[in-house]
Amino acid sequence: MSATDLPEEYVPSVMARSLTSPSTYANPANVHADLAWLRANRPVARLEAPNVDPFWLVTRHQDILDIERQADLFRNGDRSTVMLPMDMRVAVEHAMGMPHLTRSMVNMDGREHRTYRMLTQSWFMPGNIKKLTERIRAIARTHVDRMLARGGACDFVSDVALHYPLHVIMEILGVREEDEGRMLMLTQQLFGARDPELGREADAMQRPETALKVFEAVLEDFYAYFRVLTDERRKTPRDDVASIIANAVIDGAPIADHEANSYYVLVATAGHDTTSASTAGGALALARDPALFARVKNDPTLIPALVEEAVRWVTPVNHFMRTAARDVQFAGQSMREGDWIMLSYLSGNRDEAVFEDPDAFRLDRPPSKQLAFGFGPHLCLGQHLAKLEMRILFEELIPRLHSIKLAGEPAWTQSVFISGPKRLPVSFRAT
Repeated sequence: MSATDLPEEYVPSVMARSLTSPSTYANPANVHADLAWLRANRPVARLEAPNVDPFWLVTRHQDILDIERQADLFRNGDRSTVMLPMDMRVAVEHAMGMPHLTRSMVNMDGREHRTYRMLTQSWFMPGNIKKLTERIRAIARTHVDRMLARGGACDFVSDVALHYPLHVIMEILGVREEDEGRMLMLTQQLFGARDPELGREADAMQRPETALKVFEAVLEDFYAYFRVLTDERRKTPRDDVASIIANAVIDGAPIADHEANSYYVLVATAGHDTTSASTAGGALALARDPALFARVKNDPTLIPALVEEAVRWVTPVNHFMRTAARDVQFAGQSMREGDWIMLSYLSGNRDEAVFEDPDAFRLDRPPSKQLAFGFGPHLCLGQHLAKLEMRILFEELIPRLHSIKLAGEPAWTQSVFISGPKRLPVSFRAT
């Protein structure tokens, strides 16, 4: 049976297997080809693959926006907000008594979500972030200095993109600089757990019972660190995000330990891993296109556009999951209460109906259209900080480079959830 003979809502089985396999995401061109076919032929598709609970895959930009707008109908907390293998999902629910390894605002809904979001929202608004500009610029200069000191060649990911946003978010959170390496290692082990180069005990990740133990060990390492930090900030609060979390009051009572630790982990991980990927994507575009590099170098006012396009082109958060709160007709399909739904930001950000020549890296796109930060009530709290960090780094880096080019093949993280360049060998000449 050909793909065109399948029922309208179903994804071809080969494509379903591919899109639910972490290894596929090491080759983003193949992923984008599958997603382009889906947008054209099955924009809201029922996906069934081995060891994965059936779910709806939503690939068009407008449909993703429509679901994000209806947060009461398409909920975050009822099932996992990340696509997990079925046996892993069962193991998590058995061990945790809920669908989630942590309890952060990412997997909360309604009033509870608003309450937790408001704890730190003011910290990440443009007015407050602007106050950090000079400190971020000093951090950026330090990392550019280190890159240029490498004598004309480096791995832009491991030498720059990983450590720069890490330093920024850890300073905002309140983590000591000497502990940043620990935070980076734990983040890679959590988000890149099934990538054999990044995960802890990668072989163990193939079995749910041992995989869960790996995740629990990583989280316990995080929690052990943040328990000490909480005690310190309750005794002596500072002007940092850790002090806000440690001293938060929820419905008249001190924040519970699990929710506090989950909040720390969310800020500590989401606050740098995705920014690292987008920053590396921007550097990749400059390194492989001398004309683009020359254009931005000659006109630094294009750097904000470079940042926006890098975020769109990489889209480090591939997806989030939602759950239908009731039976609903959506985009011509009958979704049932409890159905699991994948919002493919990776696809939405390459939608031909919104982005002309979507696979190309272009600086003339409308900045408000890209979906990498989500939309609606769960719009990424750190988007303004992420874009400011990226803009400042490129403002400090590009004027100091005469040229930059690829010095080998880039490599992408193998992850269904968060992906992006994990290696980017470049050569460069300083001015």
